[in-house]
Amino acid sequence: MRKFDTRIQDLKYRVLKETARMAWEGNLLEGILNIPEIIIPGKKPTMRCCVYKERAIVSERVKLAMGGNKDIKNVIEVCEIACDECPVGGYEVTRTCRGCLAHRCADACKFGAITIDEHQKAVIDKSKCKECGACAKVCPYSAIQNYKRPCQQACKVGAITMNEDYAAKIDNDKCVSCGACVFQCPFGAINEKSYILDVIDMIKGSDNGNNYKTYAAVAPAIAGQFIYAKNGQVITGIKELGFDEVVEVALGADLVTWKETEELKEKGIMTSSCCPAFVSFITKNHPDLLPYVSTTLSPMAMIGKHIKDMDPTAKVVFIGPCTAKKMELQREDVSKYVDTVITFEELQALLDSKDIDITTLEETSLDDASYFGRIFARTGGLSEAVKEGVKEQGVEDFEVKPIICDGIEECKVALLKLKRNMLDGNFIEGMACQGGCINGNGCLTHMVRSKVDVENYGKSSSKSSIEDAISR
Repeated sequence: MRKFDTRIQDLKYRVLKETARMAWEGNLLEGILNIPEIIIPGKKPTMRCCVYKERAIVSERVKLAMGGNKDIKNVIEVCEIACDECPVGGYEVTRTCRGCLAHRCADACKFGAITIDEHQKAVIDKSKCKECGACAKVCPYSAIQNYKRPCQQACKVGAITMNEDYAAKIDNDKCVSCGACVFQCPFGAINEKSYILDVIDMIKGSDNGNNYKTYAAVAPAIAGQFIYAKNGQVITGIKELGFDEVVEVALGADLVTWKETEELKEKGIMTSSCCPAFVSFITKNHPDLLPYVSTTLSPMAMIGKHIKDMDPTAKVVFIGPCTAKKMELQREDVSKYVDTVITFEELQALLDSKDIDITTLEETSLDDASYFGRIFARTGGLSEAVKEGVKEQGVEDFEVKPIICDGIEECKVALLKLKRNMLDGNFIEGMACQGGCINGNGCLTHMVRSKVDVENYGKSSSKSSIEDAISR
């Protein structure tokens, strides 16, 4: 069974797996130059114009697998040599233009960018066009199309442009590190840095007698990811990698729910703080709204704090679907609780780098969290949890009125309404990825069934309530 949605993900995985394999064996520095030829054997190209370009791209991917450019703070980077073949025309008039008499496109353009030629066909003056799309909206034949690159289409915060060589360029002042561009780029030219080598070093250090234990903090979205195996087998596989303990980030979500419920009652109106891309968007675009953002740590940081409160020497590795978590790790109030972050894609590479076939393993069950902590992984789960928190805390004179934002565009609308005092609610649940964490860029697969899997995972909890989970 295929483990990934796309061939791009498979290529990323193979580079990560080979890099990790050499790191486990202790010969990465000696063998690193051989990885491109291992990934792209033979002399015939399989994806690009020539095998040499393919190997050059793999070499750049190896650098990302080893942590990427340390001078770039953003975890998302562009591999310029891999960026090509995408149309860059913007709005263009296609052959389906009928030369109609209405000329609504010309009337709709406020910048005088559209004229009508001798055949009554529309013509766009690129020097005047502002890419507003008004012409495309009114054309009855859909004859005007926007030929934006997939990465630009995917980026809902306008962080991607082009450099002088027409390669993608990321504006780090706008980027929220959600990774949507990474998943949508059909050439795999945009990728996130990997910290798998840090994980290997931590595990090796623990195995070699260093006085600490390694903890894998696993996000609840894992329930819909390793679809070729059972969830309990994945947990056993993580233990087989060398982690001393595996804990549920969903327990951190339960702890977040309890605190956010109390904070919401005090503030009266608030936004969530769980999605780092959502918080980053507010920070960069609406800093005046930061007082509305919950001061409660995210579930990742909360479970890290919980672990280190019990074991101050612990090394905590978050494993989840989110590239923005790697940026969250750079925050001082988070880095003291979480040591590094990897995605589900990277976990698959680590497992296979040690030839761990999880389908052959016995199951290990986790039962740390409540139903409500586990459903944080999907859109609306946080709001349901906060409602339950109000109920369990016995608050009778306060009603939670959530505004559930499914994707960054819906977040934009809700935040503007909050700014203008037009919000018909008192709690904004902001999720940068549509569908929630189950559709994060670091997922192995983006399937509809993931929501069902997470729901069933939540229902399998033995905890009768949020309070029951956090009191143990």
